[in-house]
Amino acid sequence: MPTRIPLLSVMSISKSFGSLRVLEDISFTVYRGETVCLLGPSGSGKSTLLRCINWLERPDSGRVLLDSQPIGVTSGGVVMNDRQLAQVRTRIGMVFQQFALWPHLTVLQNVMEAPLHVQHRPKDEVRAEAEALLRRVGLFDKRDVFPARLSGGQKQRVGIARALAMKPALLLFDEPTSALDPELVGEVLAVMRDLAAEGMTMVVVTHEMAFAREAASRVILMDRGVVVETGEPGPFFSGPSTERGRQFLQRFAEGRAVVA
Repeated sequence: MPTRIPLLSVMSISKSFGSLRVLEDISFTVYRGETVCLLGPSGSGKSTLLRCINWLERPDSGRVLLDSQPIGVTSGGVVMNDRQLAQVRTRIGMVFQQFALWPHLTVLQNVMEAPLHVQHRPKDEVRAEAEALLRRVGLFDKRDVFPARLSGGQKQRVGIARALAMKPALLLFDEPTSALDPELVGEVLAVMRDLAAEGMTMVVVTHEMAFAREAASRVILMDRGVVVETGEPGPFFSGPSTERGRQFLQRFAEGRAVVA
């Protein structure tokens, strides 16, 4: 079960691209062991927010803290240099929509790459842990295969193993199933459900409502760059407290009905 010890604090984050305001004064806290799902229509700012958390996008204003330590700026308010930022990011794993695997490396080499070359850990130790992670995601038998020979679901599971190889305190998922064929979505969500059950702290941008209902500790609904509603998944999915929340779930249900 999640503890009430804060791990991630997002404080008044705002972000614009030119004249387009993408995020407006976003604040929330993620506690150790929580799985927080960011929900909302496309274009609501969810992925931009995720990228601001680890400073792949630099916020215009606001602060992000991991274990009470600032991300992107020093304690004195000076913007971190690349080396400082890279060091902070070793504690944050990120799983992308489009897998982002190195095509010239095998599955095992992809998982070993960052611990070897970023953390400079012993090769035998890294290899043993990488093999254990591949067993965990059901891909040990693919360890010597190159990414081009994998299905989309297999690539995403490698991406999860690669993120876990850095032993992060926090995992960020940016719509990890959006690029997958429908029949491959389940194998990725199964790994994510296991991580949630094991107490991995995660922030997940997703359109998978069943996953959010079953695995999330809390859901945050965003629309047009602001937080509309936040709460536990049971009350949210049974009866949102805002009109915008009710509209979102109704339109999602209608979209599922059309697809079916």
